[in-house]
Amino acid sequence: MAGVTVAVMATGVVLAAPVYRHIDAQGNVVYSDRPASGERVELAPISVVDPQGEAEGVSGMVPSSPPREASAPEAAASYTRFEIASPADGTTLPTGRAGDVQVRLAIQPPLADADRVQLRVDGEVRQSPMRTQVFAVSGLARGEHQLLAEIVDPQGQVQLATPPVTLYVQRASVNLPANPNRTNGSK
Repeated sequence: MAGVTVAVMATGVVLAAPVYRHIDAQGNVVYSDRPASGERVELAPISVVDPQGEAEGVSGMVPSSPPREASAPEAAASYTRFEIASPADGTTLPTGRAGDVQVRLAIQPPLADADRVQLRVDGEVRQSPMRTQVFAVSGLARGEHQLLAEIVDPQGQVQLATPPVTLYVQRASVNLPANPNRTNGSK
């Protein structure tokens, strides 16, 4: 995981929350909504557009909702939909995408105030729990990867998990005779 940067793209719901930048034990940059030992980062508004054109509003922005009052176990039990909306299961990222993917979650009703979402790639947490529905993952290695999102309570206990999504990453190889990225000009 060293050297891999995981960025989180905020939705309209998250823009009002402060974001803090930390450096973890492996030297990776981590963004969180908890101040701990990090420095506060001011983010410019980010528009999140639904590529499938689902009816979330004319602008494509994920709508915000009023806060819900509920304890974490009750809130987790009340979610009627929690899944990875994109990429779809079995998606292949072509060589040109360089192992970069945006992971978009579908959460209904909206995330409770006390709950956070974390993303696991191949069983490892790639981003600390945050109040977001969109994660940007970069630099995935060639091959098969499993994505899974989890809702966690304030104590970090997993309350709910999405069904896993399998993602395949293609990368250019020097062993391919017709490699378009080969620089020596040979076929």
